[in-house]
Amino acid sequence: MDERPVACPAPPLRPYVSSYTGYRQAGLPPGRHRGLPSPRLTLIFTLDEPLTLTGHPDPGQAPGTYDTLIGGLHTRPALIAHPGRQSGIQIGLHPLGARALLGLPAGELASIDLPADAVLGRHGAELGERLRAAQGWPERFALLDAYLLRCLSREPGGSGPSPEVVRAWQLLARTRGAAPVALLADDVGWSARHLTARFRQETGLAPKTAARVIRFDRACRLLGDRARTGRPPLLADLSVRCGYFDQAHLAREFRSLAGCPPSQWLAEEFRNVQAAGGAIEER
Repeated sequence: MDERPVACPAPPLRPYVSSYTGYRQAGLPPGRHRGLPSPRLTLIFTLDEPLTLTGHPDPGQAPGTYDTLIGGLHTRPALIAHPGRQSGIQIGLHPLGARALLGLPAGELASIDLPADAVLGRHGAELGERLRAAQGWPERFALLDAYLLRCLSREPGGSGPSPEVVRAWQLLARTRGAAPVALLADDVGWSARHLTARFRQETGLAPKTAARVIRFDRACRLLGDRARTGRPPLLADLSVRCGYFDQAHLAREFRSLAGCPPSQWLAEEFRNVQAAGGAIEER
């Protein structure tokens, strides 16, 4: 069994939520998945069995199991073990939408994983029960829409992030992580130090680190897209497209942010790469 449906949230939610991704897999060899750094917070509701984290982005956080999980922005991978089956729904949350949907800035969740009901309260626990009882993916996605729209309607006035932080994030996203901090600070009219402090308080990452994560996330998505076709990844071309100095720079970033080289990540996450003869050169 390998079900991986993806759905877009309701239109009013799209500035805050990137997607809903369902997954139900069974009959696989036991394995490990890396939850990589990305520019989105992660909210997960499991369906059949809990999520087992053997390692968190914060190495000081003890391993544990979760029926629901919410994780902030981070720069180290989360390590997730499965016994050959796993099922749930993953929701990607924009960090600047955390106040509207969760009632707190994303900075308060930086580099940590929590049971989602620690943030969502009993309503989040009730949603998890309803998702597990639902009859199919369309019903589950509709339940998520209804719940998150209610969260959005409860947002108190004036509680959003500052316009300057929003503008800085938008510039980083538009340039795909290429805008330097000095340019961001000049654009919003703040000093680089003040922008860095306010940006980290709101999102959990400094602007320079957020730029790294944005570039890395794009590189991973492009690598994954190519791996799913069974074609050999071309790291030299990918490095240029994603704003790295060279292939060696991309390989170093992978080791730093994923905890492994690109070849290992591809072999673990996309078994068809090896089957297709997709050996890659790393430096």
